[in-house]
Amino acid sequence: MHELGATRLAVPVGLHTGLGCDAVGVPARFGFKILSRLPAKGCVYADSDWWWWLVPAGSDHDLTWPLPACYAPGAEIPDRRPRLIHHPDGTSPYTPPIPLYLLVCQLTGTAPSWPAPSVRSAL
Repeated sequence: MHELGATRLAVPVGLHTGLGCDAVGVPARFGFKILSRLPAKGCVYADSDWWWWLVPAGSDHDLTWPLPACYAPGAEIPDRRPRLIHHPDGTSPYTPPIPLYLLVCQLTGTAPSWPAPSVRSAL
């Protein structure tokens, strides 16, 4: 079996990455469903097996992305020669992570889950 190397998704020139870049990948069978349902889309990359969305760094903070999704810190992914298939209209390369997370949960049949904030009484 041939082991894949890694590659970092290249952000197109002119897009602002001040928040850093991570990526969320899903199997290709979910790709068109997610792309068509998201109200805002950043850079999307695809190869024959996976589709990847750029999200701000730390978009996994207090979130567990449901399987079979894959969270890739630094937007470093297996090198299957992904290509850019969606360029955003504006200057941000990011897909908003919460709508993406909720849609991935819906498509995988997973209930969204994140820690509840601690509540303090002011009495």
